[in-house]
Amino acid sequence: MCGIIGYIGEADAVPIIVEGLKRLEYRGYDSAGIAVYNSGAFGVVKRKGRIAELEASLENANIFGKLGIGHTRWATHGEPNDANSHPHLGEKSRIAVVHNGIIENYKEIKGWLQEKGVKFASQTDSEVVAQLCEHHYDGDLMQAVIKVANILEGSYALGIMCLDEPDILMAIKKDNPLIVGISDDGNFIASDVPAILPHTTKVHYLNDKEIAILTKDDVKFYNMDSETIHREAETITWTMEGAEKGGYPHFMLKEIMEQPRVIKETIKNTLMDGANKNAIDSLDISHFNKVVITACGSACYAGIVGKYVFERLCRISVEVEFASEFRYKDPIVDDKTLVIVVSQSGETADTIGAMREAKKRGATTFAIVNAVGSTIAREADFTAYTAAGPEIAVASTKAFSAQLVLLYILAIRFAQKLGKIDDIKTAELIDEINALPEKATQVLEHTDYIQKYAAGSINSKSVFFIGRNVDYAISFEGSLKLKEISYIHSEAYAGGELKHGTIALIEEGVLVVAISCCPSLYGKIFSNVEQVISRGARVLFVSTEDTKEDDKLSLIKLPPVHELFSPSLSVIVLQLFSYYVAANKGLDIDKPRNLAKSVTVE
Repeated sequence: MCGIIGYIGEADAVPIIVEGLKRLEYRGYDSAGIAVYNSGAFGVVKRKGRIAELEASLENANIFGKLGIGHTRWATHGEPNDANSHPHLGEKSRIAVVHNGIIENYKEIKGWLQEKGVKFASQTDSEVVAQLCEHHYDGDLMQAVIKVANILEGSYALGIMCLDEPDILMAIKKDNPLIVGISDDGNFIASDVPAILPHTTKVHYLNDKEIAILTKDDVKFYNMDSETIHREAETITWTMEGAEKGGYPHFMLKEIMEQPRVIKETIKNTLMDGANKNAIDSLDISHFNKVVITACGSACYAGIVGKYVFERLCRISVEVEFASEFRYKDPIVDDKTLVIVVSQSGETADTIGAMREAKKRGATTFAIVNAVGSTIAREADFTAYTAAGPEIAVASTKAFSAQLVLLYILAIRFAQKLGKIDDIKTAELIDEINALPEKATQVLEHTDYIQKYAAGSINSKSVFFIGRNVDYAISFEGSLKLKEISYIHSEAYAGGELKHGTIALIEEGVLVVAISCCPSLYGKIFSNVEQVISRGARVLFVSTEDTKEDDKLSLIKLPPVHELFSPSLSVIVLQLFSYYVAANKGLDIDKPRNLAKSVTVE
């Protein structure tokens, strides 16, 4: 949520910052702004709406400079408007700040400053940071920032400039992601890698309450006692191509099409010697009597699929918890519990909080993340990485598929260690896993029918996804995708529960998406299909079985696949269906309303 980009160097900061903001659009925002130091003053332009409006205003603003900060805001305190947009200045316009996160004690700070006569220009919590920095500034920006950081409660990633110290850009973070990029042409701060990828692949991931001081030629790191910290830069393996559309109309479609490669690379990285295999091999699963999978959104739905696979193969009790609920439900975990945390960004606030709560209670944590160097990756006891690369569209596709396949392999290896499956069965299951990329490719070769069916579904008012066993588990993700990008109400239901209430909602013309990839349950789910058809529904049937089509039932047949791993194929159909519904409605697919890619605040 929100995006930060900052630059100090020899080039004009304005085009660099604007381009960086564009590369952070996927995080979600409702306004954007930029502040640049030039000739003893800050040039500031802030606009509600898309970055295109900011660009239009910059054309007439005539601002330039070699030090600047930019921001895309997702409103939390104060409505989306120009005044509430970032950057924010102190009352004397000596300090400029961009902020991601939430300052929980901003009302107390604001009241205290107002008593001292400070006048505020916005309704945001973020402005208090600029005003407080200016209040405490006495010629040493780092000391002012340390004082401010000791006062602030909540989460923050901050980029800070000061008129009296125009040769530095300062950054600090707590519970919100912020990276520092190093290049020969200047140095950067940013919320995420894509913002600076055109300029550098060398980055530092800031830890909480670490201070970075950037000059055009150098970067130094300090702790809250003003002591120097030595940091080693990490090299990003993503490519520019991974963060570009590559000729596709939307990032989401590109990322759907990348899934065979992503699945293949995640399998390779996990089965061959390396960090993933070492993490899995190092964990003694026999020590635990329970597994808890916790995550948010799509990652949690990957966890629900994982629950079915783990329990079937490992014969161990598995619970799946939304991280936002896990934190506050007094969870029953202890030193005999393995907590698996799943996150694409590794910076999801609720998932970080859940992981820390689990560790506090003595649990062992195993992270599945996409971002090397992220908070979750650093703090978990064990970490395995997906090979999704940059995922720009807000609605997760390839990251979800990578999480699924890593959970499959984790379950197989744990079952083998526990003696629940022998080496022959293990090899059979691994062969099934290795076949997934080619089968995913086969699914993607037949998109025309899905596209055509989606075009006839754009006027649906409500869509129901049904399945049993793992088919029910993947229905959650199918329903979420449709809601996220098409704004059509949808729900996922266990097929056997229809007659316990939900079937009352079925009437003429309602669309039901039924998933059937468990051969032993085909008759059961098809009975549910017949029940909804008899009440007027039309059905999109996604199955590995041949099924006769008619005017009420349309079949999308999947390649033969082990039922436990079938969600990796059925989800592609569900993603494409949602994508083409949204495309036919002419919606902003990559940046759906009200949503952010990385939810870094509660």
